[in-house]
Formats: sequence, C-alpha cells, structure tokens
Amino acid sequence: MLDPLLRRVVDPPLDRAGAWLAARGASANVMTLGGLGIGLLSVPLLACGEYGAALLVIAVNRLVDGLDGAVARHSGGGRPLGGYLDIVCDMAFYAAVPVGFALADQRNALWATFLLASFVCAASSFLARAVLAQQRGETDDGSRGRKSFFFSAGIIEGSETILAFVLFCIFPGQFPWLAAAMAVLCLWTAFARVLEGFRGGSNTES
Repeated sequence: MLDPLLRRVVDPPLDRAGAWLAARGASANVMTLGGLGIGLLSVPLLACGEYGAALLVIAVNRLVDGLDGAVARHSGGGRPLGGYLDIVCDMAFYAAVPVGFALADQRNALWATFLLASFVCAASSFLARAVLAQQRGETDDGSRGRKSFFFSAGIIEGSETILAFVLFCIFPGQFPWLAAAMAVLCLWTAFARVLEGFRGGSNTES
C-alpha cells in the first residue's frame, strides 16, 4: 500500500548507487545472496535479545535488496533468474524474522507461528496471482517500480512488512499484539488478492 509513495523517494538514490556499482562490476545475484546472508543474522541476534543490532541487520538487508535490482537494471536489464532469486530470498528473510522472535521468548512462539502462517498465505496469493496474470496477459502498472513479474498490490506489501519488523524490534515486549495485527492484515491481503483473481477472470470471460 505504501510502496508506490516510498518508491518515489527511494528509487532515485538507489538507481544512482546501482549505476555506480554496476559500472564497477557488481553482480546483482551475488548482492541478493549476500543480502539474504546478512538478513539471516537477525535470527541469532533476536534470539539473544539484541534487538538494536537485529534492527540494523534488517535495515542493511533491505538496503541491499533495493540496490540489487538497480544494479541488475544497469547491467543489461533485469533477467528472469534474477527476479526469481530475489523473491525467494525475500520470502526466506521475511520468514526468518518471526523465528528469531519465537526463539527470543517462548511466549512469542504461538504468535510467531500465526504470523508465519499468514506470511505463507500472503506469499502464495502474491505468486499465484502473478502466474494468473501472465496466463491472462495482464500487465503491471509500474507504480511499484520495474519488476520482473506481475506485482499484485495489497494492504501488506514490502514497506508495511519492514515497518512491522521495525516496530517488533523497538517494542519487543509487544510482539504478540503486533504480530497478531500483522497476521490479520496479511490474511486480509491474501483474501483480497483471491477475490481480485476471480473478478479479473469474470472480466476476461465476458
């Protein structure tokens, strides 16, 4: 929901940095994998209660995630494999953070599980919607930046997920409430995407 607004702010500096890195031979795929490695460090940090350090690691992961796409565009354009690798690494990182909070405090485990289940639903609806869009020949409006596949909008997107992670780290004692709210919004997003798919099908068939 916030992605189109934030893209207008963050894309220009990311694009300039991506051009600079690409000119010096940086590999977008290596950056994607390196960013995941950095992001996964949040799990032991969260498990040990090092919430400030975990927040820093999360921020670095997201910065690298923004840069790898810019590097890819300035290295001959985004390729399908790069987009595939990027989304796999994103989903792995998103799943890792609730695990860290579950390990940090046993009282978080139930809500972390609920949040992970909602992530699966949201991610499945997102990827399946992209497949459906490709089969129908639908095009992305580009409001969320240049993507290698169809991007289905929703209440919860990348910006909202990162905002939730930031709140988790700043207010770790409130994780159960925050995780429950985030899970409900993720489930609502998944449901809305399924409805969107059916409505698109009705329009296509008519």
